[in-house]
Amino acid sequence: MEHTLRVGDSSARVAEARSTLTRLGYLSGDSGAPDWKSQKFSEEDKLFDAELAEVLKAFQQSRGILPSGSLDTTTLRELRHASYRLGARVLSYQPHNELVGDDVIELQTQLQDLGFYSHRVDGQFGKQTHAAVAAYQLNSGLQDDGTCGPDTLRALSLLGRRITGGSPQALREREYMRKAGPQLAGKRVVLDPALGGSHKGQVVQGLYGEISEEEILWDLATRVEGRMIAAGMETIISRPRTDDPAPSDRSEMANAFGADLMISLHCDRYQNEKANGAATFYFGSEIGANSLTGEMLSGYIQREIVARTELTNCGNHARTWQVLRLTTMPTVEVVLGYLTNPHDVSILTDPAKRDVIAEAIVVAVKRLYLVDEDHQPTGTYHFTDLLRAEGV
Repeated sequence: MEHTLRVGDSSARVAEARSTLTRLGYLSGDSGAPDWKSQKFSEEDKLFDAELAEVLKAFQQSRGILPSGSLDTTTLRELRHASYRLGARVLSYQPHNELVGDDVIELQTQLQDLGFYSHRVDGQFGKQTHAAVAAYQLNSGLQDDGTCGPDTLRALSLLGRRITGGSPQALREREYMRKAGPQLAGKRVVLDPALGGSHKGQVVQGLYGEISEEEILWDLATRVEGRMIAAGMETIISRPRTDDPAPSDRSEMANAFGADLMISLHCDRYQNEKANGAATFYFGSEIGANSLTGEMLSGYIQREIVARTELTNCGNHARTWQVLRLTTMPTVEVVLGYLTNPHDVSILTDPAKRDVIAEAIVVAVKRLYLVDEDHQPTGTYHFTDLLRAEGV
């Protein structure tokens, strides 16, 4: 889809969305709902009306998408994922083209409850899901090919879900953090400043003249990197300044690096100057599972930034954005403020304030690894204290 569709637009994509929302129960209707695969739509089906916009907002909210009420690529992708129910298709591991959908979430959840899958419930049929299916098949006397077809589904339905409660992935993440220890030395972090190459983002008037969004984010990333290196950490920036990789490429690079954490840096904009403030995001939604470590780190970063700056606290939230979903390590997206708001611009274009934000991010990472040993009030732990604790 080349552009975002809104109220008043007419498109076959609108009919697809209407059909899926009807099947999911968001819209009233029956089998008379348009069949988007057959490409047979009435003009009424294709019209984006106000009712559809309100229903889309409810769907977007449930999927961890900003509830804009418009139909963009992300929302259409999530609608397609939501349309799959376990048993509607054969699930198998397909390298470089992994199956994604709510049916995979159902499968992962059942296997997790039965003790065969201990990883993040992300709705993506990757190597770990394949191995879990094969292990279940082996224990059930089935051919252990890792493909979830009719025989495997039948065995799952007969056995049922007898174990519920608790998240093995959350417990494993917490134990991993304890074993990792409080020291930052040796920890690997990917810093991911948005944009790059010819994509400079918004250009604003700063304290020292014009500065682009890309320049702000790159400068902040290097300030964070310098502090992390001083503390003995291994860091890598997700892109050269001459390139703007796709979210999937950024995620693949982070996975290949074997990072412990990934921190993605962004700015925001809005149609008027009233919107303002910083927010952080981690992987999760109302379906599937949340990243416990990602949620903790996003909370630490959010609180440290707002305690040290005059940026409005817009909170930390679960989302299913690509970088958050595709990375195998806990990943946080930090939205530092609105470049359409004069107050936020005055902070983000000030090198001294960017220094403060960089310190806040590094201190937040330290707090994450301190676990139960973190007793200092938010905003009072400084980089010099951190270096002293690291023995640097």
